Amino acid sequence: MAGPAENVINAARRLIANLIASGETRLRLAVVEWEAERDRMLTLLLLAGAGLIMLSFAVGMLLLLIVVVYWEQHRLQAIAICSGILFVVSAILLLAAKRIAKRRKLMAATLHHLERDRQALEPSHD
Repeated sequence: MAGPAENVINAARRLIANLIASGETRLRLAVVEWEAERDRMLTLLLLAGAGLIMLSFAVGMLLLLIVVVYWEQHRLQAIAICSGILFVVSAILLLAAKRIAKRRKLMAATLHHLERDRQALEPSHD
């Protein structure tokens, strides 16, 4: 038969085991969120870079259009269409990058769960 001291020790062991398990769960969640954030940032950088490159091409084509304005008529239409297409593509890429940048906050779920844990451990003021 277990005595009161043994019961307290067993309760303390269960409490420590629960705290360790909870900490491990939060740490795993933080790692998963960190990996997702890393992937999101890589995508953001690639889209922003591609958008900037396309914008550079569009500006170059626009400058070429201005230079060629005084040449034959058919060249103007081709250059205008090319530069217009490049502007549209660069705008789409930059808007996609902006949308991804606003998508989520770093480790929001982990912070939310830690806040819930903190509130659960606070004494209630009923």
